[in-house]
Amino acid sequence: MEKLLIQSQFSLTRNCSLLFYSVCQAHRQIDCGNSIIAPGYIELQINGGHGVDFSHDVDTVANGIEKVAKELLKNGVTSFCPTIVTSPPDTYRKILPQVTGKTKGAQVLGLHLEGPFISPLKKGAHPEDCIKDIDKGIDSLMDTYSNLNNVKIITIAPEKDPSGSVTKTLTHMGITVSLGHSVANLSQGELAVQSGARLITHLFNAMLPFHHRDPGLVGLLASNNIPAGQEIYFGIIADGIHTHPAALRIAHRTDPNGLILVSDAIAALGLGDGKHHLGQLELEVREGKAYIAGTDTLCGSIAPLDTCVRIFKKATNCSTVYAIECATLHPARCLNMAETKGTLNFGADADFIILTDELFVQSTWIKGECVHQCKPEEWAALSSRPIEQLCECN
Repeated sequence: MEKLLIQSQFSLTRNCSLLFYSVCQAHRQIDCGNSIIAPGYIELQINGGHGVDFSHDVDTVANGIEKVAKELLKNGVTSFCPTIVTSPPDTYRKILPQVTGKTKGAQVLGLHLEGPFISPLKKGAHPEDCIKDIDKGIDSLMDTYSNLNNVKIITIAPEKDPSGSVTKTLTHMGITVSLGHSVANLSQGELAVQSGARLITHLFNAMLPFHHRDPGLVGLLASNNIPAGQEIYFGIIADGIHTHPAALRIAHRTDPNGLILVSDAIAALGLGDGKHHLGQLELEVREGKAYIAGTDTLCGSIAPLDTCVRIFKKATNCSTVYAIECATLHPARCLNMAETKGTLNFGADADFIILTDELFVQSTWIKGECVHQCKPEEWAALSSRPIEQLCECN
């Protein structure tokens, strides 16, 4: 296999070509036309896309993951965590053994199990009859999931684990515990972090709103009761619908090092208005917004991750480097994978993307091989669209 080495210690670099370390003989030189070279995007929360729902199509989930993995290459995503929403135990037992991490598209890092150990008061688009309590410690999770071999992230409402014992056990197993779909107060959130939790699921959504006397999970971004040296990461949906630009700016200015962009995309990603599924629930997309069918409850996004990066940059006026880091370096650090993912450092996996100045994806590379090439007329047409057209509010 040809080796492509990028001479940069930063999150992105500009140059006319990929450069090779002087002691190595280049196999070939590629003219990148003064484009931006960045690490491949890492998606920590995606429920499906292109007609596939990971939590609903249980008998063909492996094929569904393969399809979505290939489609994500168009959006610059080189690795992702397929997300399973709150489901019956039989669903988990069918899905988990099918996830191997091997695809011909974006790499599967492991599953993100978003539930069922969440608060029914903040269930969002999760079916209430499938929500469970943690009444037998870690055995409650094993009884529900059957095994955790292919799991990378589990979202738990911290009030369901008041002693923090389950969080500690999962952390010792190498699983990232994320806090979300919760009515927890700040103290409960702090105890969970002290027990090992290091991520918040879609900040602001499906949690208590900020209150000046008890800021809830949002307050973790400014807490002084966090173990020294421990960063609190938080996913945030910058699709122009789920999170107001002012809220994006608040999160960015409060804790810039912990911010991770996620799409929370659903089966309707890449499709138009119509009816789809999200796990056990039917959903409908109306005028570019996804709702639980027959309601006005939002249930995921139809914006791909590269669109979220562009919207976030526009909303916060942050640097190009920082916007890209929120979808590369930060999620890699959260999952303790920054030595191989999320950077262009020597020794890291050769997963990278080539972008226009407007952050549209020109090509996607995995392990040093080009796996997607966008036609110039395609991204030129996209680049002509004002970002305001992609964003509900400014």
